Amino acid sequence: MLQGNKGPMEYAKEVKKEAHEYNGFNLILADLSSKTMVYVSNRPKGEPVTIREVSPGIHVLSNAQLDSNWHKGERLRLFFERELSKYGESEIEAADMAVKLMRDTVKADETRLPHICALDWEYNLSSIFVKVDTPLGPYGTRSTAAITGSVKGEVSFYETYLEIETDSWKEHTVSFDISRKKPE
Repeated sequence: MLQGNKGPMEYAKEVKKEAHEYNGFNLILADLSSKTMVYVSNRPKGEPVTIREVSPGIHVLSNAQLDSNWHKGERLRLFFERELSKYGESEIEAADMAVKLMRDTVKADETRLPHICALDWEYNLSSIFVKVDTPLGPYGTRSTAAITGSVKGEVSFYETYLEIETDSWKEHTVSFDISRKKPE
């Protein structure tokens, strides 16, 4: 999509044709110049592929589908809205926002769990930041990413990730400009 001429919806329909060939995924396709965003998912396994246009506003994506009614998604949305209100019209620093929002370890009450697997496992996975010791070793959040874009086409991609070999968190930011498509 980045190098082609297809818009988000057209590209999503192409992805749908091969979605069954991949493990579970959630994909957001966006075109800043046309102000369109499309969500594609082949989750849950065995269900039809989801394609839908994403309306303007605040949306949360976890391992479930976009805007799922999960504890962690609801907490994240609430925290994000609070942070946005602090910034007003000022530019948001993606790295600061990602660290503030994504390190929350508060777990859901049992009544708020989605009941799709073992209750103890669901409980351990119910926080925004997941860290669980298992017989096979540690399991949990390995990376967090934030993407910001401006109407001028300025894009910044921030990622913090766990380097397994050193058991330490690293981070990097990549900034670039997205040029508008020229009519053919």
